[in-house]
Order: sequence, then C-alpha cells, then structure tokens
Amino acid sequence: MTRTWFITGANRGLGRAFTTAALAQGDRVVATARDPKTMDDLQHERLTVLPLDVRDRATVIDTVNAAFDKVGTIDVLVNNAGYGLVGAVEELTEAEIRDQMDTNFYGALWVSQAAVPHLRAQGSGHIVQISTVGAVGSLPLFSLYNASKWALEGFSASLADELRPFGIHVTLAQMGGFDTDWAKSSMKFGTELPAYTAQREALFGMPDYWGSLVQADSTPAEPAGADSTAADSAAESTEPGPEVAAAAILELVAMSNPPVRKVVGPGAHQMVTMALDARRLDYQTDPEFTWPA
Repeated sequence: MTRTWFITGANRGLGRAFTTAALAQGDRVVATARDPKTMDDLQHERLTVLPLDVRDRATVIDTVNAAFDKVGTIDVLVNNAGYGLVGAVEELTEAEIRDQMDTNFYGALWVSQAAVPHLRAQGSGHIVQISTVGAVGSLPLFSLYNASKWALEGFSASLADELRPFGIHVTLAQMGGFDTDWAKSSMKFGTELPAYTAQREALFGMPDYWGSLVQADSTPAEPAGADSTAADSAAESTEPGPEVAAAAILELVAMSNPPVRKVVGPGAHQMVTMALDARRLDYQTDPEFTWPA
C-alpha cells in the first residue's frame, strides 16, 4: 500500500530518517522544515518540501491546507518537530520556557488541529505524535521538556478518543534514546547556577556537558584513544541509529488497529516500567487508593 506522509522537522534526526524510510518503500512525503534549504541534498520525485515554523499557528494552517491541496490525501501525519531544553526550573527564562512549549506542544497541537478537518473529510488517517519515555516519567533538569511532552500526551490521548469514530488513528510514539542531534547540537541549555552543578554531573557524567558539546563541534575530529577528552566522549554514542526508529514507525503505520501508545527503542520499555512503578509506589502510600489489578 502506497501512503502519503506529512512530516514536521524533517530535515534532521528522526524526521530525516522517517522521510527517507517512507520514500525508500515507495511512499510520497510532504516534508517540512524551518529552512527548506537544509533538505536540498534530498531530491526525489515523490518528495515535496515546504517551509514551516510550527510555532506560528496561522502559518501552520496555511501550510497544512497547501499540502492537502497539492497531494489530495494524507495518510500519515508525523508531528516530529521538537528539541530538548536542559535546565533547572529556576535557571530558565520566560523566553526559553515559552519557546520549548511553543515548539514541542503547541506546534504539534496546531498541526493536528489544522489536519483534522481534512482527515475527517477523507474518513481516514493516522496522526503519529513523536513523544518520549520522558512523558511517562521525569528527569531533573528536564522539567520543561517533560512538561511539553506530558502536555502532548494529554491532548493526544483525548484526540484519539475524539477521532476514533471517524476512522482516524492517533498514536503516541514514546521514543527511547537514539543517536541523533537531539542530545547534541539540537539541545538548548539554560543559564547554569552553581547550585545544580552536582546534578548536572550526575546526569551527564561531567559538570559542563554544554561546554563539551561546543568544544566537540569546534574541534577537528581525531581518532579516539587513551587521550580522548570529555568532548570526544560527548560526541560518541552507543545508541541505535534513527533508521531503527524509522523502521518501527513504518511497522506502526502498517497496523490495521494501531495502539494509542507505542514504546519504541532498546531499553525504552524498561524505562517506562521503572517510571510507572515509581508512580505506583507513590499511590500505595495513600491508604484509600487501590491500584487496579
């Protein structure tokens, strides 16, 4: 079955992997990016590239309408655009917080809202929200990233119930770690306060992870060895490549009755289990609450 996709944040990382995987299996793709020139290297007759900043609701509506006008039917809509913001709550500015929510939460909301009338009219479709295991649990210094994804999950679960009668599926793809730019050049950092240095070191294995990334980006690559620096370590990854995630998403959209939640990635299931177990233990302290069997 040949499908038509609409993918946001398609110029890098998971978005690029989803785009190339869909094209490789013979599908059509409408790919969006803030700067469409970043996709000039990916030329294909079944690929349409549109500029889109998901933070701008009016532009989102116009772009989604234009995409449906151009290709007619869209079978799979992937809300992938997003980034990670690191910082304790008191380290983050209002502008940083709003941009995180505007991109990760409102961006997916605007795209979904713009697409739903078209999907209802065609009587089919599958919205895939790229979420994270961090939407089940939480991590210190990732409060606003967690918040943006928890919000994404809240509205998407309700959206799934709203659209089910119309033959439209909604799935939250709860991603584990993959070797993309998410934890590298795509990640943004608040202004560090010394009070949280120990937490940063415990989380990243070094007190100045951001500085190490900057050094890694500006230092010519050298073979790793006994003299490897923290910057070299920060640039390396043992996580699976984004093509692994793309293969899982292809399997997901091929399901006749896809789930509302799908955990994707090695180790991700264990992370979700740990997060849910921690929540269960919290509720067990309430003598009037009984956890469902």
